[in-house]
Amino acid sequence: MKTWGFALIGCGAIAEFHLQAIRKIKGARLVAVASRDERKVRAVGEREGCKWTTDYRTLLRDKEVDIVCVTTSSGSHGAIGLEALQAGKHVVVEKPLAMSAAEADRLIQAAEANGLYLTVVSQRRFEPQHQLVKRVLDSGGIGKLLMVEVACPFYRPQAYYDSAKWRGTLAEDGGALMNQGIHSIDLTLWLAGPVKSVFGKTATQTHRMEAEDMGLAVLTFANGAFGTLLSSTSIRPGFAPTLSFYGESGTIKLEGMAITHWSVPDMPLPQLDGVRGDGAGVTNPRDIPSEYHQLQLTDFVNALAEGRSPAVAAREGRDAVRLIEAIYQSNASGKEIHLGDAT
Repeated sequence: MKTWGFALIGCGAIAEFHLQAIRKIKGARLVAVASRDERKVRAVGEREGCKWTTDYRTLLRDKEVDIVCVTTSSGSHGAIGLEALQAGKHVVVEKPLAMSAAEADRLIQAAEANGLYLTVVSQRRFEPQHQLVKRVLDSGGIGKLLMVEVACPFYRPQAYYDSAKWRGTLAEDGGALMNQGIHSIDLTLWLAGPVKSVFGKTATQTHRMEAEDMGLAVLTFANGAFGTLLSSTSIRPGFAPTLSFYGESGTIKLEGMAITHWSVPDMPLPQLDGVRGDGAGVTNPRDIPSEYHQLQLTDFVNALAEGRSPAVAAREGRDAVRLIEAIYQSNASGKEIHLGDAT
């Protein structure tokens, strides 16, 4: 059995979830870590017993490295991910895949041109309640989908945005949609299908920052269903994200990791094991379980070994970014945006 050599670029808070996952994956080995912060990367390298460097390009030249996890700030995902692919590495990118759909397209094209695997971290898909809802919706369990409600009423203090110069910037971090809301947006597209058009509004209401702390949208899905979307970091004290699916013959509501309403004809709510917390870091981004990163990275390793596509396709990560771009464009123009028109 092949052992896959992993490397991490970025040693911030999110990297810890990847490190915890890699330790537990059969057939995975951490080869190296990279960060511009020498003190931080040295500490991680010594703790994990792996090579460390302040120059991530050294890591990209390492023949022991098969898979690179990009866990840097959001604005660098596209450029570093592209370099890793051009260096012949398979790539796992933390959310978002890139800061624009065009940048995401360049990553996808590079992966395809070089015969490499590329995915974006969408670990919430692997939570048992979302896996169950996916099966029900795909099988038509609540009939024709009529309406989807999505809300991420989170809270972040000003100190969160003041903690680094890149936080809250459009180019390097994004706002409540690109940063906090993107997991719910990904789940919405995965569960309800592609969005055909969107009317959006954004505002910066309670923070000193460039990007939005409030994003709203009305969605029209390709299957004819309607949807509403809220994502914010201004809602005190912060609440668990919610997803509600209203069908012609039943309804499913989720709050955090809990199913709060289940009226699926001829199907009692199954008992789900291992569901705890809200899964989303409502007030603290570190307050999420790591096991779902482990499940996604395990799937990625298995996909490589089996020669199949990973469970989370890079193009799906691109579609989530594209939808956010369309919300921004709608806010700027005051018009409904058809996804083919988004720029």
